Amino acid sequence: MKKPPILWTNVLFFSLSFLAAITLVPWYGFEYGYTTSHWVAFVACMFYAGLSITAGYHRLWAHKAYDAHPVIQVIFALGGAFALQNSILHWSSDHRVHHGQVDDPVKDPYAATRGFWYSHIGWMLRDYQGETYGDYNNARDLQRNPIVMWQHKHYMKLVLLTNIGIPLVLGLLLGNVFGMLLLAGVLRLVLSQHFTFFINSLAHIWGSRPYTEKNTARDNGLLALFTYGEGYHNFHHIFASDYRNGIRWYHYDPTKWLIRTFAALGLASKLKRTPVERIEKAKAETLLNKTKVSLAKLPLAQDKLTLLQQEYDLLLKKLQNYCTVQKQVLEAKKEAVLAQCEHSALMQQYKELEQAWESQKQAWIALNSRLLKTA
Repeated sequence: MKKPPILWTNVLFFSLSFLAAITLVPWYGFEYGYTTSHWVAFVACMFYAGLSITAGYHRLWAHKAYDAHPVIQVIFALGGAFALQNSILHWSSDHRVHHGQVDDPVKDPYAATRGFWYSHIGWMLRDYQGETYGDYNNARDLQRNPIVMWQHKHYMKLVLLTNIGIPLVLGLLLGNVFGMLLLAGVLRLVLSQHFTFFINSLAHIWGSRPYTEKNTARDNGLLALFTYGEGYHNFHHIFASDYRNGIRWYHYDPTKWLIRTFAALGLASKLKRTPVERIEKAKAETLLNKTKVSLAKLPLAQDKLTLLQQEYDLLLKKLQNYCTVQKQVLEAKKEAVLAQCEHSALMQQYKELEQAWESQKQAWIALNSRLLKTA
């Protein structure tokens, strides 16, 4: 099969920028040195570009996980141009195709099933999209957004303005223009791009799949450190409209924290959260299927499979009971009557069901662990 033509502009850009990052940046550091102020500015630029992609391009526009004030949208639109990962419209359209056709070696723009290199950067080095490159039919909602379309229309101008202008201004302020062009310009650009590319490649190769094994997406806490919280990718691929990727308090997800901060300041609203019942059911079902596959290899495994299914059904029943009462408690909070019924039958029932659910969950995990060891 004949390969699509090489996109030489992309090849030269990625090659030369990477070459400059591994040669000019360290050379200048050894010859002249970078100050603490230079590195602080570099980190700030990294977060601005990175969070504009994760909180803006990804969670705001591609998945509509929340609404943002126009001022925040403009800030993210400029930051997206600074990150140089195509316009909001094109990036979001590609990403929606990725979610809809995940792992399909033909339809998924950056399918991980075609290998690390292809999903990381190879998909951008040849004209794989061909005539479909400018097809934005899956992003008509974004085409009605004036800020999105303004950025799309003036994208290259904004790229030049931000990628030259921001490092230049920082350099003038800090008294070292060339040093800042290298750090906040070249090195920041290369690292921020490849950190994003890791989500398409490593996040589909390295990590665990606790929520679903129907696609290659993985959860990886270490990867979250480099991707502003996007490393919890298995969760994201099954609950894409959730404004969070890391759902636990200890999950490193600065994108989630930024969105929450905007919400507290009145700059973001309609934050979407996946109900606990759906999340826990997905985890239980994934573990059930994993254990079933392992047990199916054993002779005379029917009794164990029957026990497994019974415990699973009991788990879901207790989860449903707990979540039903939890909703009633939340409604009571909204109506500001919870303080009056702190010791009421509703709260007592809630605590009992919560304890029953937690006990059953631990028993469920222990049963699966025991059965998997015998497989």
